[in-house]
Amino acid sequence: MTGLTPYLTLPGTARAALERYREVFGGELVLGTFAEMGRTDGPGGAIGHGMLQGRVTLFASDAGEGDDAPTPVAGVMFALLGTAPAQELESWFAALAEGGRVVDPLQPRPWGDHDGQVVDAFGVHWLIGYQG
Repeated sequence: MTGLTPYLTLPGTARAALERYREVFGGELVLGTFAEMGRTDGPGGAIGHGMLQGRVTLFASDAGEGDDAPTPVAGVMFALLGTAPAQELESWFAALAEGGRVVDPLQPRPWGDHDGQVVDAFGVHWLIGYQG
């Protein structure tokens, strides 16, 4: 593995988030529960480590007892600029907006590119765009 991979610590929503991201982005999902990992610091069915691998790769887990509380992601956007064909990026934007909120619609910009921002249902802020 190379490059930067986001790792989200979520308040009991890691499974739902990763499954939703797989629906949106495709890819392969691998989930390990607290019980499977031998962890006793939370419910056995909670996600101790989850991984989405594909065009978009990210990790997530549920916070266990004693972990730092899940921190809202503020001042950070996950940028997906030019990572797929324009039509697919527009589809991703629309899917992430379901249950979330559009911060700035995906639209043409004065410099000729298209981009927009959305915060999804799990509180993750995305910047999605493409050239031309």
